[in-house]
Amino acid sequence: MLFVSACVRSPVRAALFDMDGVLVDSEEHWHDFERKFLDEVVAGDTPSLDAIMGMPYREIYDHLDETKDLLIGRAAFLDGYDDAAETIYGERVSLLDGFPDLRDELRARDVPVAIVSSSPRDWIETVTDRFGLDLDGAWSADDVDAPGKPEPHVYEHAAAELGVSPSGCVVVEDSQNGVLAGARAGATVIGYRAAHNRRQDLSAADVVVEGPGTLRDEVVGRL
Repeated sequence: MLFVSACVRSPVRAALFDMDGVLVDSEEHWHDFERKFLDEVVAGDTPSLDAIMGMPYREIYDHLDETKDLLIGRAAFLDGYDDAAETIYGERVSLLDGFPDLRDELRARDVPVAIVSSSPRDWIETVTDRFGLDLDGAWSADDVDAPGKPEPHVYEHAAAELGVSPSGCVVVEDSQNGVLAGARAGATVIGYRAAHNRRQDLSAADVVVEGPGTLRDEVVGRL
């Protein structure tokens, strides 16, 4: 299924993939963890998982600390996420079907391929090591001394590191926060729709696609 906006297409100079929910199918695993964990550590009503999807986990803590009554401190909260990450990325996730072939096709056309994620660098490295991913870069929100997604800074940083303008980047995202970050950076944004993000507002994307094959066609079609 493909929904295309009326926006004019720009040639792709770099392809930037979000990790969670795009490159690997981790969001359902994170949702399972967060439903239980947040129910235990937040007094009263637990937060909407849709609202925090795509945010750096340190900023999730800050957001909840401001809006909810937390029963544990910052260190224990972050430890809970770090412990879950070891299992989720080290054992449970699967790689986006056909991604190595898509990477190779993009590289053959001199388009660098990178991860741009809200996840910490060690979580990203667990994924790249486990699946043997040879990429042209991998940037975490932790690499930027500025707010994470939905703010544009991590995408602006990745584009600068690759030596391209954000307007020459195609960004693939599955969350409202991620789509907004790419759009605010000035990139062309492909929203990736799957079972885990049916309620996410991806309207800020230039196009929304479903399935690895359609995603591949949309990215390659912009070259």
